[in-house]
Amino acid sequence: MALVYIAHIMRRKIPSLQALACFEAAARHQSYTRAAQELALTQGAVSRQLTALEAFVGVALFKRTRHGVSLTERGRDYAAQVAVRLQALEQDTLDVMNHQSGALNLHLAAVPTFATRWLIPRLPELKRYQPELTVHIETRTRPFMFADTPFDAALYAGTPEQIDQWAGTRAIQLLDEVVLPVCAPSLLQGAASLSPEAIAGLPLLQQSTRPDAWRQWFEAQGVAAPQALSGARFELFSMTAAAAVHGMGLALVPQLLIQDELARGDLVVACQQPLASGRAYVLVCPERDDKAPALQLFVDWLLQAVRAGPVLS
Repeated sequence: MALVYIAHIMRRKIPSLQALACFEAAARHQSYTRAAQELALTQGAVSRQLTALEAFVGVALFKRTRHGVSLTERGRDYAAQVAVRLQALEQDTLDVMNHQSGALNLHLAAVPTFATRWLIPRLPELKRYQPELTVHIETRTRPFMFADTPFDAALYAGTPEQIDQWAGTRAIQLLDEVVLPVCAPSLLQGAASLSPEAIAGLPLLQQSTRPDAWRQWFEAQGVAAPQALSGARFELFSMTAAAAVHGMGLALVPQLLIQDELARGDLVVACQQPLASGRAYVLVCPERDDKAPALQLFVDWLLQAVRAGPVLS
């Protein structure tokens, strides 16, 4: 009897993986039929799994509508949690499979434009340097708790204060951020460059994450610019650069993120007055004594890549 009692205590209140997979697919599609098609099951099989799941949790997860099914409020909350955990479980399984082949994996969070424009073009070099190391990248723009994610490190852009306030981490300095005003060649109208006073009268493209950037640049030039906070706003530097390429206005962006556009002549430097933004690109790691082999290899290579990269002007 004691063994039966212990086994009962240790039994986890976890539904079957099949039921959770059916629930996640049905919640995402808001349709039993489309979930069945995705999972290569019959609609009846999906319906039975979901009925059993609702009986297991004791909560209605779906409600019938004229167009099919929709999630209940409790169902929406549960679906958001299940999706994250199924994704993590899948990633854990892939990692185990990769480790069996001797591969090393690094899960990296990164600010999007820096990852796209600076890091990814250099990853082939990393593959030649460390062929057994594979880097998986997901977008993150704000600090997070490493314990709640699968990430081993994060490429982050921020001020020293923001970096210092990221609890439980240490940061490795990579590059200081220096911004320059750039535009499509047509906006120069044949001039070699524009004065800060001339720029103040042209359309300015705004970075929504850096609302004071233009104001700070004009203040550094000693120029009054009543329209410094006006203009179309974009979330990412890549969006701002694309808008500048299409002649929508001037963009204030880090030069290292627009090397391709400058090389092709899609963008030109409108005024050779760089400004240190006070922000830096850093690699943020959990604060612990041991370093995973994949992370150590990546850090060693990353610091070499920074030293070999272009000098910001």
